[in-house]
Amino acid sequence: MYTIIKRMEVSAAHSLRLSYPSKCENLHGHNWIITVYCRSCELNADGMVVDFSHIKEVVKGGLDHKNLNEVLPFNPTAENIARWVCEQIPTCFKVEVQESESNVAVYEKD
Repeated sequence: MYTIIKRMEVSAAHSLRLSYPSKCENLHGHNWIITVYCRSCELNADGMVVDFSHIKEVVKGGLDHKNLNEVLPFNPTAENIARWVCEQIPTCFKVEVQESESNVAVYEKD
């Protein structure tokens, strides 16, 4: 089994739609650390699990320096962002989204 890990920093803003009052309902930003885990039993024709540049294109190209409420079709919580990233990348099985030093959300496929 081959596993690759790509870690990136993304600067982005969001505001959350919550069922309770919270300061996070206001537009605010984070320097997110997004870590993508991919694996495969076999390498592709280029000898890779997936090209690191493809992962970067999906994550940074889709999210960096953006208002996440304008580019994602769901409430942009760290948990939802982790699931979305995982669904965009072939062979991805796990994504960690760190929005601050002490707050990390992890999505992992069953």
